[in-house]
Amino acid sequence: MAHAGKKRKLDQTRPDRVYQDRVYFDSYSDVSIHEEMLADRVRTGAYRSAILRNSASIRGRTVLDVGAGTGVLSAFCVQAGARRVYAVEASSIAEQALKIVKQNNMETQIQVIRGAVEAVELPERVDVIVSEWMGYALLHESMLQSVLYARDKWLRPGGLLLPSRAELFIAPVSDPVVEERLRFWFTVKEQYGVDMSCMRDFAKSCIMNSDISVSPVTVEDVLSHPARFAELDLDTLTPEELREVKGHFKCSSFGCASVNALCVWFSVSFPCPDEPQLPVVLSTSPFHPETHWKQAVLYLDCPVDVEQDTVISGEVQMFASERSDRHICIRVNCAIGDENRQNKTFSIPDWSAQS
Repeated sequence: MAHAGKKRKLDQTRPDRVYQDRVYFDSYSDVSIHEEMLADRVRTGAYRSAILRNSASIRGRTVLDVGAGTGVLSAFCVQAGARRVYAVEASSIAEQALKIVKQNNMETQIQVIRGAVEAVELPERVDVIVSEWMGYALLHESMLQSVLYARDKWLRPGGLLLPSRAELFIAPVSDPVVEERLRFWFTVKEQYGVDMSCMRDFAKSCIMNSDISVSPVTVEDVLSHPARFAELDLDTLTPEELREVKGHFKCSSFGCASVNALCVWFSVSFPCPDEPQLPVVLSTSPFHPETHWKQAVLYLDCPVDVEQDTVISGEVQMFASERSDRHICIRVNCAIGDENRQNKTFSIPDWSAQS
């Protein structure tokens, strides 16, 4: 597993929602994050495929793009035949979206609107809402709340949401990099003649802490089939239900290994009227091609050895941090085998991971 790189500190002296929103929107004003998202072919390709496959529902209709960014999803909607697209974007990248719209001769179809979707007014209700709202572990950044607001205020009855469904999964993993980093402190004496083995416990407390680590997980490190613990139907999901997303899970280990973490990931699906049984699915699973979301890795306090078919079961709860509504917390209460219980809360309290 690789480990997330930069950590951008937030000003903890002003945790109010207005300030947190400004920091959040400002983070989308830099080119790097948009380059990363557009370069994610799994993400961008899934959206383009889903939008074009829904062209019968989009052609001649109105669309709201929530959090439009550079406007690429709005452009896909025009390619699918949309009569009018309202591209709502709160960050200053909206200025670049305007240029992109003009460069592609889409001014008559796309109207870029600068502002949060909760604060803007549209001239009409829309037939379709499209949004790429997913954050790390699905709910980090809390943008889904904005999509639900837009759905309730601007989507016509029977309108289309893209995507329309999300699922959350969990599985036990063994991270060999952690074990190598902990063993490192026993090799210092051999290399330099200074015994630093006492550093292992300190290193363990630093590495296997309560942070949500955004890291790519290799298939070989996953120790069981994934267990789905939550499913969200965006057509009916309420803001109140989104305040705490939780569910139970149960899985069995593949063989003998040391479980030192749990891994959480998500998928979203887009309905396709031409083949209802074959929706377009955008998955961030370690069993699928890597996306910029990677996976959310939750390190246990102590590794636990498992054998073939050892049962790992428990409950996962996801909720907003007390310090910021946009930062997700994940509480896991689980049993590994018959005796070992783990109860730990993980968070992204003061940073945004960037590649």
